[in-house]
Amino acid sequence: MHKNTNCPYHNHIRITHFVIFITLTLFLSCKRGDIVTDVQISGIEGKEININDSISGDPEIEAFVKPFREHIDQDLSAPLAYNPTDLSKTDGELNTAIGNLMADVVLKKAETVFHRRTGKHIDAVLLNFGGIRATMARGNTTARTAYEIMPFENAIVVLELTGDKVRQLADYLVKARTAHPISGIQLVLDKDGEEKSFLINDKPIDPDRHYYIATSDYLMNGGDHMNFFLNPVRTVPLDYRIRNAMIDYFTETDTIHTRRDDRFISQ
Repeated sequence: MHKNTNCPYHNHIRITHFVIFITLTLFLSCKRGDIVTDVQISGIEGKEININDSISGDPEIEAFVKPFREHIDQDLSAPLAYNPTDLSKTDGELNTAIGNLMADVVLKKAETVFHRRTGKHIDAVLLNFGGIRATMARGNTTARTAYEIMPFENAIVVLELTGDKVRQLADYLVKARTAHPISGIQLVLDKDGEEKSFLINDKPIDPDRHYYIATSDYLMNGGDHMNFFLNPVRTVPLDYRIRNAMIDYFTETDTIHTRRDDRFISQ
């Protein structure tokens, strides 16, 4: 009888035998390799390659990237709003025009998202002075302006804090005496640098109330020693970067109006 070499049954047998053969071969190889146990690294050598302008680019890659680079540059440079005066984070001791602008923008833009998702309202905003990374020059404001001021990928989060935690927040600001961007808060120090009054939404802190404070995901984790943000009652990520909130604000604003005010002062 003619033997059918293409029979699926016989093919299966051959494949099974092959798998067994390979498995045994690998097993024996590993066992033999186990005998060598005294292999040691005698040394590691490396060479530093300095990457600088002396290294010429690849013309083909440059030609490929060029239209994308030009398109991005055009988008970043397109005028969005007009800023009538130079803004710097060094123009005030306890609050600055640029810091007030950033905090107010976060409050305005985050409130819309937060209220839509939760039905609640944001009580206040606290960002950090060090997060402002550039001045804002007089003239056209662009998306590049927002990237320069906030080059980090920090996102807005809203934290539900107890009244005790908000009390710690107030104590932190009094002790720091730094122009951290705030909105929805008014803090007044006396001539000795002690707290004279602290209002949130124009009212004193209610120890029995919970508050919704918008901040960045960096500060949420205790950045800048803001440990009162740790272990909140609830965390609500908004999936909204601070920089993008600024760009959205610039896009919908004709002329930017911001100034130093009485939100954090010393009498």
